[in-house]
Amino acid sequence: QVQLVESGGGLVQPGGSLRLSCTASGFTFRFATMGWFRQAPGKEREGVSCISTGGSNANYADSVKGRFTISRDNANNTVYLQMNSLKPEDTAVYYCARIFRCIASGPDRQLGSWGQGAQVTVSS
Repeated sequence: QVQLVESGGGLVQPGGSLRLSCTASGFTFRFATMGWFRQAPGKEREGVSCISTGGSNANYADSVKGRFTISRDNANNTVYLQMNSLKPEDTAVYYCARIFRCIASGPDRQLGSWGQGAQVTVSS
């Protein structure tokens, strides 16, 4: 079955960096458009970033543009999210997912199941 396993979360001070990883199984990863989402306490889940199947196209939500970078390694079925210049408002549980398409504003329409997520806490 489809499995998505996120890792790399943690506690970081404002201005710091983290790199999230998501390893996928149960589907043909290299044919899947992938995205990252996040959900802060008391808020709805929102799209953060997405990447095309080959990795040549990536888009970001305005709130993370210029600070976050998405990438993928199709040989190892893994998608990454490099997060720099972190702010307290980036605190959330981060999830990766297969998505329908990657549009200018970020990931459009999550498909299938979610992973367990990775907690990111930005605090001094």
